[in-house]
Amino acid sequence: MAKIKQFLKNVLSEMRKTSWPKRKELSKYTLVVISTLIFMAAFFMLVDSGVSKLFRMYLDL
Repeated sequence: MAKIKQFLKNVLSEMRKTSWPKRKELSKYTLVVISTLIFMAAFFMLVDSGVSKLFRMYLDL
């Protein structure tokens, strides 16, 4: 039990040393992540659609 308390005390101490992003930085990073996800989803949707179309054309031969 004493080891757990010491561990949690050390964790709390290290968390205080952490440099957390400001609200403006966090908003900017969040926007970058969301826009990247949207771009990647659209890209893979187009690739999947193209590959599916190629398979359908090949199977119809």
